[in-house]
Amino acid sequence: MTMNPASHRIAARVSELVQQRRPFVQATVVRAQCPTSVRPGDAAVVLVDGSIEGFIGGQCAEGSVRTAALGVLESGESLLLRILPEDGDEFPPTPGALTTVNPCLSGGALEVYLEPMIPAFSLSVVGQTPIADALVHMGGSLGYAVEAHTDGLTISEQPPAAVIVASHGRHENETIRAALDAGVGFIGLVASRKRGAAVLDELDLNEDERRAVHSPVGIWIGARTAEEIALSILAEVVKAVRLEGLEPPKEVVATRPETAIDPVCQMSVTVRADTPHLLHGGVDYWFCNPGCRTRYAEELGVA
Repeated sequence: MTMNPASHRIAARVSELVQQRRPFVQATVVRAQCPTSVRPGDAAVVLVDGSIEGFIGGQCAEGSVRTAALGVLESGESLLLRILPEDGDEFPPTPGALTTVNPCLSGGALEVYLEPMIPAFSLSVVGQTPIADALVHMGGSLGYAVEAHTDGLTISEQPPAAVIVASHGRHENETIRAALDAGVGFIGLVASRKRGAAVLDELDLNEDERRAVHSPVGIWIGARTAEEIALSILAEVVKAVRLEGLEPPKEVVATRPETAIDPVCQMSVTVRADTPHLLHGGVDYWFCNPGCRTRYAEELGVA
């Protein structure tokens, strides 16, 4: 299959972001009705800070895609975005799609498919034991991104959401300390209740750190084999994720940019450094494009 240069660049960028475990949204034009500046198949990626790489339409269409894509990143659900001109009554509704009216469009309509690409839950397993092996195997079956560490924990630029120490006494203290310093919210220690308590006493943890360490880790199910113990541990991890809101360390959780309403066209605008802006009477106004800013400034009688 032959790809045009733009498609090749987007495909390469998608591959790079996936490898770097960075969340983003892949936006693809699936329908474009003239007059528009894009064609079906045109694509872009939207990053967590709202920046867009690729071509997905003019400035106003781009703004609509950006705002919707950031919502998709929060929900984790794919979305079909329909961007219609003000006289879009002739366009039939599409069940399940999000429709936005874009007064900046020159008469055309767009449909853009937004697919969130969110890295899998990351789990680091420390140890070279049957339980560690079972955790790696079963964690992968759950769809987790599992990293096995046989000789202590190595923290990358993006720390894991959870760390399980199943090393039977090897590198336990330094591994727990490294995970805590990296902001890992769930650290499980495979140990007896007595030995686990001794390890934690040696570490001299504060109250918040102690809450992050689960020892002995695992929900009680009467487990005996390595696989059954791994199952009990992963059950506690799933509970922490699904019921207790366990997330990756805060350093890798991006904050969604603020939004504002353009006072001219009433579009929802994502506030960024390059968003057209006007400060008047101590109030900040944000606009979808420079034209709306100019029009509003003229109405206010300011530059």
